[in-house]
Order: sequence, then structure tokens, then C-alpha cells
Amino acid sequence: MIMVKTSEEEVKIGIIGGSGVYEMDGLQDVREVSISTPFGSPSDVITLGTIEGVRCAFLPRHGKGHRILPSEVNARANIFALKSLGVEQVLSVSACGSLKEEVKPRDFLIPDQIFDRTKARPSTFFGEGIVAHVGVADPFCSSMREIIRHSLKELDIRHHYGGTYVCIEGPQFSTKAESQVNRQLGFSIVGMTAVPEAKLAREAEMCYATIGLVTDYDVWKEGEEVTVDVVIANMNANVTNARKLMRHVLPRLARNKPACACATALKYAIMTAKDKMDKKGYEKVKLLIEKYVK
Repeated sequence: MIMVKTSEEEVKIGIIGGSGVYEMDGLQDVREVSISTPFGSPSDVITLGTIEGVRCAFLPRHGKGHRILPSEVNARANIFALKSLGVEQVLSVSACGSLKEEVKPRDFLIPDQIFDRTKARPSTFFGEGIVAHVGVADPFCSSMREIIRHSLKELDIRHHYGGTYVCIEGPQFSTKAESQVNRQLGFSIVGMTAVPEAKLAREAEMCYATIGLVTDYDVWKEGEEVTVDVVIANMNANVTNARKLMRHVLPRLARNKPACACATALKYAIMTAKDKMDKKGYEKVKLLIEKYVK
């Protein structure tokens, strides 16, 4: 095990694995790094490896063995650790429930929007004497989403392009009333982890996209209410397809030269004058803002 604040090795693509995706198959030249961040420890060690000729960093969101609740995930540390490795594109995998009849269990969905219903999660790197307001009107990287879409089509994996991911606090599943309201509002899938990951990735000027792996119809559909045994069976089927997708999409992401604004999200977002910045606060976010603070 290597204990480092940052790694000497830079990788450009990071993968955050969700429920059921705790490791990557087929990785070669594997190395594990334990990265400390100003925001605490990530969910687990980060595995660096090569797959289909692409060097990537893999982090299990809930830790190996699934020991971290959605509310307990240290998303700031996870995103900051990937940033410190040089990651520019973050691909997230997330189990979710469907809120639409046509989005069936074992389907994949690539959302383009988020609705935040979380209650108790730090959602910014800033504060402590430094103010920044980053735009998240379009929280997922359009360039990455398009590449993922093409890979799913080529692999003939049933999927949906676009839709809103409503993020709840958890760890309990929704009540029927909550599920019906989310349906009435037009949301597509419900999960517990895309927030604050997507917002933090934008603050870190990283491209970010998530793939919703549908396990159930939440609790709105009579006769098909969510149960743990059904979720696990569907999740296992989804994981098999997710691993196929990773192998297929990584080389395409590696060739991607995003023309999006993700990489410059902080350019005009930092409001605090340099001479007014708290020194300790600045040191915490130096990795993110140094290039803009003259």
C-alpha cells in the first residue's frame, strides 16, 4: 500500500463504481494508492490500472464490501482525490429506480438533469473565507454523455438518453407518496448518490457523467414494489452489462477532447479577492483555484 497525498502517476479518466460495482475486471498493471485530502479520506483506496490500453483510476463509492451509506459517502474527498491524480473525466455508475413505465428494470439511463432532495451533505469545496458560485445548469457533461450513448448503442444494451435523476437522502427507499410526487414532476429515475458528486466535479473543473442502472420501479407501480431480492437480481444483471460498457467506452473517452465548459467552470466563479482569502481556506482548495488566483 502506498500512502501519498497525491500520486506521482497521472491518469485522465476516473470511474466511481456504485452498488454492485466494487472492482474493475480485466485491469492490468494494477497499483493501489491511498490518498489523503484536505476533506478527509476517500471511500477506499484508489485502484490504478490499464484496461483496453487506457490507464484509469477506479474508486468504489460505498467502499469494498459496501460498508458506507449514501449519506456517509465523503464525496468531497472522492472527487478531490481523483482531481489530485490528474483526472479530467469522471464516469459514475449508480443503481437507481425507475419513475417511468418505459424505463424498465435492467435498462440503463443517461440523465441530463438532477433534482436535489438530499438534506445533510456538504455540497461544495468552498467556504471558510472563500466564496465561489459555479454554474450547474447542465450538471452532466454533454460530450461524455454522447460517447456513452454511442457505446450503449453499439453494445445493444437497452438504454434511454436524457431524463432527470432525482437524488434522495436515503438510505430508505421512497414512500409511495414520495414516489408518486416524483413521477408527477416528470422525473425519470431516483437514486441516492449523484448529489453532490456532479456539483463537486463541476467545482473541480472535471467532466462528469453518470449512468443510471435501473433495478426496479421504485414503489409507484402496483404489484412491482421494490424488494431487496428483486433489486439484487437486477443489479447483478446490470453489473455484467456495466462491465462490458466500461471496456468499450474507455478507449473512446480517452480519445475525447471535450469542447465543453467543464474545464473552465471556475474561471469567473471565484468572488473573493486574493488578499481577503483566509490562508487555511486557500490551502484547502489551492489545487482547484491556484491558476485563477494571481
